[in-house]
Amino acid sequence: MSVDQVDDPGTSTSPTPLGAETHRVVVVGSGFGGLFGTKALRRADVEVTMVAKTTHHLFQPLLYQVATGILSEGEIAPPTREILAKQRNARVILGEVTHIDLDRRTVTSQVLGRETVTPYDTLLVAAGAGQSYFGNDHFAEFAPGMKSIDDALELRGRIFGAFELAEIAETEEEVERLLTFVVVGAGPTGVEMAGQIAELAHRTLKRDFRRINTRHARVILVDAAPQVLPPFGEKLGRKTKEDLEGLGVEVQLGAMVVEVDERGLEVQDKDGRRRRIDAVTKVWAAGVQASPLAKQLAEQSGAPLDRAGRVGVNPDLTLPGHPEVFVVGDMISLNNLPGVAQVAIQGAKYAAKEIDNRLKGKAPQEPFRYFDKGSMATISRFRAVALIGKVRLTGFVAWLMWLAVHLVYITGFKSRVTALLRWAVSFIGRGRSERTTTEQQIFARTALNRLEGGTAGLVSAPGEWNDQRSELAAQRRATLEEQASEEVRLTDTGVRGARVGD
Repeated sequence: MSVDQVDDPGTSTSPTPLGAETHRVVVVGSGFGGLFGTKALRRADVEVTMVAKTTHHLFQPLLYQVATGILSEGEIAPPTREILAKQRNARVILGEVTHIDLDRRTVTSQVLGRETVTPYDTLLVAAGAGQSYFGNDHFAEFAPGMKSIDDALELRGRIFGAFELAEIAETEEEVERLLTFVVVGAGPTGVEMAGQIAELAHRTLKRDFRRINTRHARVILVDAAPQVLPPFGEKLGRKTKEDLEGLGVEVQLGAMVVEVDERGLEVQDKDGRRRRIDAVTKVWAAGVQASPLAKQLAEQSGAPLDRAGRVGVNPDLTLPGHPEVFVVGDMISLNNLPGVAQVAIQGAKYAAKEIDNRLKGKAPQEPFRYFDKGSMATISRFRAVALIGKVRLTGFVAWLMWLAVHLVYITGFKSRVTALLRWAVSFIGRGRSERTTTEQQIFARTALNRLEGGTAGLVSAPGEWNDQRSELAAQRRATLEEQASEEVRLTDTGVRGARVGD
């Protein structure tokens, strides 16, 4: 089957590597849903094309440990190509999916101005969710979220940079503003982040500075909800709040963030009173919004969207009216399923089995049922909370369970070993192996966002480059020849350096 080329020179279409007889499955996303769905099809008679906007698979639950210097980004984000290298029926395309055409059965992706159109017979959409600022997207510049490697590295630079700037601050007011850290959102990510920043200030860095006392740092956890960790229930939420306060974290509940700027934020309490918290470093861990692709799918299929932008799917995870399209993970609205990794993993495996069954002429499966394996969150070293069915655990036992579960789901033996070693350094000792930060980590993304056209504005389109290549090559050759001639002249005339005896 041939695919018509788009006229734009920066546009290409993906070939069908194994010919027209091979059933083409396109997987959108390299997260838990995309990766596990692709791997589950390794023995199926299909050709799988994964289209992802990053080159790695991200183990998102441990992003906060990258942000606080415990783990490196490579340990929680191994290359997708390396993971799938031995799966002969799978290929990976780099690009952010910008459009899905359900009628033509094509997926359009872009990277640096180059557009690729990939046809499919069956589609598995696992594009996940991003941070939600509840309509205040301008908050993102001053309070990064926790959804990507870029987020984690930027926050690492902001957190460790705040201590460095406090050391050279000239006034007590400035020191206090720099050593105040605010985490917005008291869900698992917010709790884990607040606990780790408190450990950094009170334990890891306490001997590293001379002018400031890092133990005087304020770590504030704010949330409009009336309790910490609502999905864990009232008892575990109360216990978590007590443990956080024992670490020195100020937990402010019923406090809704209404404004964020470079030097602080404003919160509104339940009584309507507004107050300001001066803080240079803010972390946004409140709210998620499904990928914009969910809205596209809903508009084309007539499926409903919920308040978080998730698309309604059939009990077999297919899109209404489109049995060839499966949607899994954080993008779906079905039976109040939570936005956790296990939902994406189990849904992707279910979809992969259904695809294989159809090709083999087998009967459809029963409707998808999610098996809840429980929820866990760390508070600090040796302290965690776990909810497994009706069992509620806290303290060291819960922390050991958290450790074991996360080791199992980290992708790759090498990453598991290095993560375990770094945890030993950080939890048994005081060290943090990943404390290197740069100004680029903090400011580069903001600078790119201010560019018209984003990163695509920094590179030439393929057609433009072809037109300019000959001229650029001639200019470069002339420059190199001139430099070489000058080097020869300096050596032969003896004018380089000073002679011995002069």
